[in-house]
Amino acid sequence: MEKKTKTISNRDLLLPYGVPYFAYVGIAALGKDRLPAEAGYILKIIIVPLLLYWAWKWYAPVIGPKKIMGSVFYGIGFGILGLVVWCVLMAPFIDVTGEPWTNSGFLLRLFSASLIVPVFEEFFIRGYIFRVAFQWNVNRQNKTIASPLNETLDNNHINDVEPGAWSYAAIAVSTIAFTSGHLMVEWPAAVAYSILISILWIIRKDLLSCMVAHGTTNLTLALYVYFTGQWGFW
Repeated sequence: MEKKTKTISNRDLLLPYGVPYFAYVGIAALGKDRLPAEAGYILKIIIVPLLLYWAWKWYAPVIGPKKIMGSVFYGIGFGILGLVVWCVLMAPFIDVTGEPWTNSGFLLRLFSASLIVPVFEEFFIRGYIFRVAFQWNVNRQNKTIASPLNETLDNNHINDVEPGAWSYAAIAVSTIAFTSGHLMVEWPAAVAYSILISILWIIRKDLLSCMVAHGTTNLTLALYVYFTGQWGFW
């Protein structure tokens, strides 16, 4: 008798998509009292890429139907725009001078924020949560489905979502998820930034542009605070 292959569902995908994100957040939650900042970032730089490598086979394609270089250029442009949006909306709620980082801590955080965070966060927020929310919204509008959430988690797969597909519900849910991972003083900036990156997803129809934009914002923000001394933004 032929063995039946189990179909992978969105519920199954929550683990590979979520583990790198929550590992990063978990290490950060230890705080400077329990773990020096440099040690924390060293752990993040080692552990999170290993988790990404393990989970990669389950991930949605990074590249979409449009040209790669176009997505890179769009990503850089949106990333710089995101830097402006972030600083303008965050400035009223913080002391912009802040507390400077050590050179080693700065370099470790720069590497992590520019190259690692954009990958796992965009996979989780735009790659998983955004698309699950989109499918849930579609199922919610189908009155024949008794439980839209269970239908989405157990009988849908995020790869069935067309590149660039969106709904207001998908933008709202993914924005709430993105914002919840930030400090309260960052919430207005985080909301606007998440919507901006969602627009980029809609325009370019790929995760590559979102990752490039996210990395560009983090890189330019780091350089901005370093050369201006306005560490409060970071």
